[in-house]
Amino acid sequence: MQPTDNQKWRAVTECDAAYDGRFFYAVRTVGVYCRPSCKSRTPLRKNVCFFDGAEAAQAAGFRPCKRCRPDLADFAPTAQLAEQVKALLDARCREKASLKELLRSPAASPNHLCAVFKRQYGLPPGAYRSRLRAQYAAQQLAQTEEPIAQIALDTGFDSLSAFCGFFKKQHGATPGNYRKEQRR
Repeated sequence: MQPTDNQKWRAVTECDAAYDGRFFYAVRTVGVYCRPSCKSRTPLRKNVCFFDGAEAAQAAGFRPCKRCRPDLADFAPTAQLAEQVKALLDARCREKASLKELLRSPAASPNHLCAVFKRQYGLPPGAYRSRLRAQYAAQQLAQTEEPIAQIALDTGFDSLSAFCGFFKKQHGATPGNYRKEQRR
């Protein structure tokens, strides 16, 4: 069942993504059409018209919004941003740089990137980075003869005591005890 004009207008004012794909709205004064979830400034109701499909909006002379990209079926900018942060953390998790330094980006603030990442993956980027570091350290302890101090440095820690405290919190054992348990 197609939503009524009042339901459509409410979806537009609330940026309700549940209505994406069910209809599009166009703003006469600027000549663009958008998804209901578009985060652009809410237009005046008198300037809005609704369309059942993107093709109908284009046929009426409206161009796609550059913010919500209603012309792209699978456009999900926040998911893409979260994936970029994840790829960055995967590649650079063992660097000594702070999380804020790693997430410095012209695309968005570190706080915004953290919020987007947490919404997408269910945990903050700092916790994800810690998980990656702990996995790397555990693998190195179990599979190499590398000194624990070197593994601490390779994992991105400046001090052995900070590494040992971190590792014990993550794995419930000190690095030395963990290595012994893995060798049995």
